[in-house]
Amino acid sequence: MTRLNLALQGGGAHGAFTWGVLDRLLEDETLDIAALSGTSAGALNAAALKAGMIAGGRQGAKDSLAALWMQVANLGDFRMIRWMQPLWTASRAWTDVVEAAFPVSPQGLAAQLWSPYGWGPFWENPLEPVVRRLDFSQVCHGEGPRLYVGATNVRTGRIRIFEGDDLTPDALLASACLPTVFQAVTIEGDAYWDGGYSGNPALFPLYAPDLPDDIVIVSINPWLRDAVPMSPLDIQNRINEISFHAALLGELRAIKFVKRLIAEGRMERGQMKDVLLHLIADDGLMTELSAGTKLSPDPGLVMRLHQAGRKAAETFLATHRADLGERASLDLNRLLG
Repeated sequence: MTRLNLALQGGGAHGAFTWGVLDRLLEDETLDIAALSGTSAGALNAAALKAGMIAGGRQGAKDSLAALWMQVANLGDFRMIRWMQPLWTASRAWTDVVEAAFPVSPQGLAAQLWSPYGWGPFWENPLEPVVRRLDFSQVCHGEGPRLYVGATNVRTGRIRIFEGDDLTPDALLASACLPTVFQAVTIEGDAYWDGGYSGNPALFPLYAPDLPDDIVIVSINPWLRDAVPMSPLDIQNRINEISFHAALLGELRAIKFVKRLIAEGRMERGQMKDVLLHLIADDGLMTELSAGTKLSPDPGLVMRLHQAGRKAAETFLATHRADLGERASLDLNRLLG
């Protein structure tokens, strides 16, 4: 049995890719998921997997993830409140035509002109019924994979890691709270936004001495975009991708530095965790998708991402299974330059 940790990125509806990755990994009974660190959509995936695993083992986890994403696929546009969702279905074809003809979508423009607080008492978080479907006695259970969820404290800008009994529905909603779309989530008197601003995802909770050295990052934000974005929506999307990568890149640079100190004999082995990093991603697909698809899931998109995730996980296992427990397969020198 090979024990590993999973670090799951956020990225809105593109998190269905991570569902596909997890779906395939759960089918491999030689792999034991020791811990999960998730942000935003990654946090929802991690919580669904944990709850399902406690309730019904590997198949329970697969079923729980599938139920999560079938609900997400039917939410419509995240930027529209629930009673307006029928209009989303009716206007979807027209919106696609407008996006193809003009450099910004109607909903994208509205998102930059209006605040979620502008709805006043009519505002609802569309993710709330999805999150509250989960059994949090299972999400917080002491057995099964350890679960860490990151959110950003609005006042301090620092990350908060929720674990154990602190893993409430509000903690998950806070982790997925993109401030241009959702109202901040208040927990214990502090307001929280999306965890991606301070850790997408956070790796440091996975450094515990009793956890395995292997950390598999499931990435859904492209690391490289060859084309310079020009439309307002694409520019804002790339700004978000860069800012959401910043904290993770900082952690990766720290890992690279520790590895160099160990390799040069300047730090005794065992003094700090010498993690073995791996990456599952499909940058080709993610660069093809429009920025709007992160906030406008539909069943076709969700299933396309799910299948892509399964394929990416299959490729990873075929190529790097032998590396697990032995060596890192992610080249930090190449990634960080």
